[in-house]
Formats: sequence, C-alpha cells, structure tokens
Amino acid sequence: MRDHYPRLPSSPGFWRSPLRGPWFTSVLGLVLLAGITVLFVTGLVSYAAYNPGLSRVNDQTPDKGVLGFYLFAWPTGPVWLYRFTQGVHVTLGITLIPVLLAKLWSVVPRLFALPPARSVAHGLERISLLLLVGGGLFELTTGVLNVQLDYVFPGSFYPLHFYGAWVFFAAFVAHAVLKAPTALRAVRRRLHEDGDLVTPRPDEPTVSRRGALALVGGGSLLLFVTTVGQSLGGPFRRTALLAPHGAADPGGGPNGFQINKTATYARITAADTHRDGWRLAVTGRTGTVRLSRAELLRLPLHSASLPIACVEGWSTDDQWWRGVRLRDLATLVGYDGDPPDVFVESLQRHGAFRRAALRANQVADPRSLLALYVNGEDLSPDHGYPARIIVPAAPGVLNTKWVARLAFGDL
Repeated sequence: MRDHYPRLPSSPGFWRSPLRGPWFTSVLGLVLLAGITVLFVTGLVSYAAYNPGLSRVNDQTPDKGVLGFYLFAWPTGPVWLYRFTQGVHVTLGITLIPVLLAKLWSVVPRLFALPPARSVAHGLERISLLLLVGGGLFELTTGVLNVQLDYVFPGSFYPLHFYGAWVFFAAFVAHAVLKAPTALRAVRRRLHEDGDLVTPRPDEPTVSRRGALALVGGGSLLLFVTTVGQSLGGPFRRTALLAPHGAADPGGGPNGFQINKTATYARITAADTHRDGWRLAVTGRTGTVRLSRAELLRLPLHSASLPIACVEGWSTDDQWWRGVRLRDLATLVGYDGDPPDVFVESLQRHGAFRRAALRANQVADPRSLLALYVNGEDLSPDHGYPARIIVPAAPGVLNTKWVARLAFGDL
C-alpha cells in the first residue's frame, strides 16, 4: 500500500524534524532579543561617531530626518571608545549568525502556512514577519560583506545599512512585543510542547534539542574566536581568521600595522608628497598659511599613544604618534582661545572620505595631532606621509591621511 506523504510545504506533515517546537524556538528568540538590541544600540552609536550633523561630507545617509533625533557630539575619551563599541557591534553580529539561521530554520513552517492571512491582524503580523526575516538577512549580508571589504552591493553601504536597520528593528520590536511573553512561558513550560511548530509526523530524533542548541552555540563560539581578535589586538589578532585585517600585521618595523587604503589605491604619487612640492594649507580667521614639512617640524611637537579603529570592526594596537597639535595649528590662523571645528582635505582625489570634518572638542583635545611620525619613524606612504590626522576615539576614516588642507571655522 502506497503511503500518501504530504508533498507541499504548506502541510504541517511536510516538516518532520522533531527538534522544532516552542521551547527550541523560544530559547533562540530570547538570545536574539538581547543580542539584536545590543547590535542596534551599538550601530546607532557608530553612526553618531561620524558626527553626521557636523558636515555633509561626514554624513553618508542624507535625508535621515527624524531618524537622527538622538545624535550627539562624539567625545574624545576614553581613547578606546570607538574601538570598543564598533568591535562589539561587528563581533556580536557575526557571532549571532548561527543563532539567527537556526531561529529561521525553526519557524520555517510558518512561512509557508496557508491561508496567508486569516484576518487583518494576522495579515499585518505576516507582513511584519516578512520585514523581520528580510531585514535580518539584509542586515546580516551587507554587514558581513562590509567587514570583508567586498563592496558588491549597489550604492553606499552607509545608507543601505542605516535605513535597513531601522526597518528591521521596527519589525523586530513589533515581533518582540507580540511574542516575548509567549517565549518566556514556553521556556518555563519545556515539557508541554504543542502548537503549529510541532510536527504531527516526527522523524526519529538524531540529536536532542539541548544537543542542537549546543551545536548552534559551538558555531557561534567558533565565529567569536575567529573574529574577536581583530578588535582585541595583541596575540589574539592571529586568531581572527575571518577578519580581513586579522592576520599577522602587514610588513614590519614601526609602520607595520593595519591599513585600509594604500597610497597606490588612493592614487598618491611620489610627486604629490615630495618635500619640494607638498605644502599644507592652513586657513582660518586671519587668512591662509602654507607650511612645508620642514616648517611643521620646527613647530612644537607632541606625542600621543592612540589606536586606529574602523567601521569594519578591526583596530590596531596603540601606536605612538608624534606631530603638531591641531589646536596649535588653529592658533596660527587666529584662534587663540577655544579652537573651532576643522574641515580636512586629503591629497586623495577620488573615493569616499577624502574629506572629513572634526568637531571643536576633537580639535581642542591635546592628543589630537597632525601626525608626522609614528613609532619613532616618518610615516610610510601607506600611513599618510607626509602628514595625517590622528584623533582619539574617532572612526578610522576621520583620521585623514595625506592631508593637504585644514580649514578652521564653525561648520
């Protein structure tokens, strides 16, 4: 006699895994509830670190409107602030990948349930579920591609990830409000498994639900170990096998630490930076002063031990920078008291963040330098020779390399 097995995914009997059930789904959901909340908050903090309200060159997400309600002036301390917040954001996002995928697997029968909408309320819930799943996969995909420096998506990463995060989190909040009480009850009542996630025709189990959770946790732990070193630095950097900047430091010597853009990539030539041709233009209240590197070296020099941290989640260990304080350069052009904002332009002619704006509090910090040396030697071409910006706690792209012009004034 021929068995008549369900052939359509809309049939409850089509999905036969005995692992699916309210308890398994609820445990994963509660982990995501905490993790995604942290991801969203650290993502907003990362956006604020770019000082997007200061200048349009810093803001890669135009027309954000009310979505920028929370923005604040980014502080300069502690110096590891951005390194920490963005490291948490990227490392946690990658670590949660197995949890998110397991959660989607656990509820996949609901995605095929018929009819699509039994009522208006149920239809709205299904739409929010579509936004939740689609938004989660979109944020995951664009985030991982950005971390791996694979900019294959159309348009700029910043607006895509920013607006996508708000759509996803709105759906996430709605889903959490509806489902969190049920999830908490399901976790407490583990032995009472019923509902549409429980298959009426289960296969023989090959692993327990606790074993499945251990497998998911092991996958997350593996991703954590192979990612976190790009933020921690030191000996842990060698464990960051999945990070594009996580292997051994590039090159050797005082300039042997991570970079994103090389001089070749930025089309910086030796003629651009030659001592006979390069001049730094400093503009302010009293006009413009042009300084050669030799003239900069005759100004009072100061040192600061600072890391570089980037949006991709990687950071350097602290490097020893030496150069002219930004606030001293502001004094040269008429700002004797509290210095104003500064607009920085690079020799780089094309590409994102060849210009950047820094707030007055960043200019005023005594550790904010126009760096000429790093770790006791001249900057290498890839690290911004003849001069670069280094500011405590600022995202790496605001530490402009190959500086050509500083324009002080309120922006």
